[in-house]
Amino acid sequence: MINIEDEEKRKTTALLVGKPGEDLSELKGLSDTLGLEVLRLMNLTRVEVTPAYGMGKGKAEEISALAQELGADIIIFDWILEPRKQRNWEKLSKRPCIDRQEVILRIFSQRAKTKEAVLQVQLARLEYSLPRLAHSYGDMARQRGGNFGAKGSGETQLELDSREVRDKITRIKRELKDVVQERQTQQKKRRSLPIPQVALAGYTNAGKSSLMNALTGSDVFVEDKLFATLDPTTRKLRLKTKSEDSGSNILLTDTVGFISNLPHSLVNAFKSTLEEAQKADLILLVLDASDINAESEYKTVIKVLEEIGADKNPRVVVLNKIDKLEDNDPRLTGLSKLFPDCVKISAKTGAGIQELSCRITQEIMGKETELTIPVEESALIAQIRKTGILLEENWLEDGIHIKIQGLELKGNLRLKNLLKPFLPEIFSDDTDEKEKKSFRADW
Repeated sequence: MINIEDEEKRKTTALLVGKPGEDLSELKGLSDTLGLEVLRLMNLTRVEVTPAYGMGKGKAEEISALAQELGADIIIFDWILEPRKQRNWEKLSKRPCIDRQEVILRIFSQRAKTKEAVLQVQLARLEYSLPRLAHSYGDMARQRGGNFGAKGSGETQLELDSREVRDKITRIKRELKDVVQERQTQQKKRRSLPIPQVALAGYTNAGKSSLMNALTGSDVFVEDKLFATLDPTTRKLRLKTKSEDSGSNILLTDTVGFISNLPHSLVNAFKSTLEEAQKADLILLVLDASDINAESEYKTVIKVLEEIGADKNPRVVVLNKIDKLEDNDPRLTGLSKLFPDCVKISAKTGAGIQELSCRITQEIMGKETELTIPVEESALIAQIRKTGILLEENWLEDGIHIKIQGLELKGNLRLKNLLKPFLPEIFSDDTDEKEKKSFRADW
């Protein structure tokens, strides 16, 4: 007798199939995130371009027999499965057969929270399912006859449902347009503030959310799974400077994790979070140093940044999870050589977080500048203090000697112009004194 309670708790089991020589660990991670129990990973020895299954019928029957033997509820392929091939596979194996793209779509639909993300995922799923509707029907795809003497023979159930899906797609696109306009208005207001913006970008499960918590002391949701967080999260981070009364802050945004072969429909679905990277003054590109595929994952992230036009933004490579490695581990040594200016950290233990904070300050605020201001211009000191960029201040006989950092920050452009007469790189020693006075008079 079947125990209903045990049956409800039982996980859906899966057989994973990949192309020759491909690493299926990522597909397994996606399957685990979806809550599936993976029974076996299987790599093909070769792939044949055939219209029915994408491989020879003998190999297709072998895979179906293996799924039957293992008791797998579902077969998952690590490549895009065309609708016709999907129908053929399901007829042959007598069980659901899906591809990598559908696994990602299902994960995203489970984890999307904001209104825009939910709508975008619904849109992506509808667009994905539209050409696959036919395999959901048997004799329901036959035409329904009209009345005697009618001009047409009626519509098939498939045609009716296809039209309904298209109508839903149109409605969601219309609703999305309003949501996107609202989001863009909010972004415009935020970017009008004189606060630098830093985006966390990287492969999924590289530890971006843990790093945000370590830097800002926030409590962003963290889980050791792919795509643990999908919606963008922004927190305020105080810059680390030598000045104890520094008031300089930045906005730090955690973006959705990237993944290889991410469906373009989902790149569009999370354009809102990817735009945070596109508009950022600095990108922290986070890599899992303990992952043997860290280098290829870096290339994937760069490829996505190129697609959204964020590859030219200043960036710092952050090697996370060094607590999982020994100091002389060849993986860490190799990545250090590949990224000589990287910062090594552990968001879990806190190692390297202080160094990273200082690096962010250096990248955002720029170099330190020393200058001397005449005593009669001492009113400028009060304005400099308000910005939080004053590092040192000494009143001597020849004037007020100060050291500052952050003239290039948003909101400091007017102050920069006020200080130009006293900056050596702007006016050389032989500059006419009359020209200096004239410049100051303009302000």
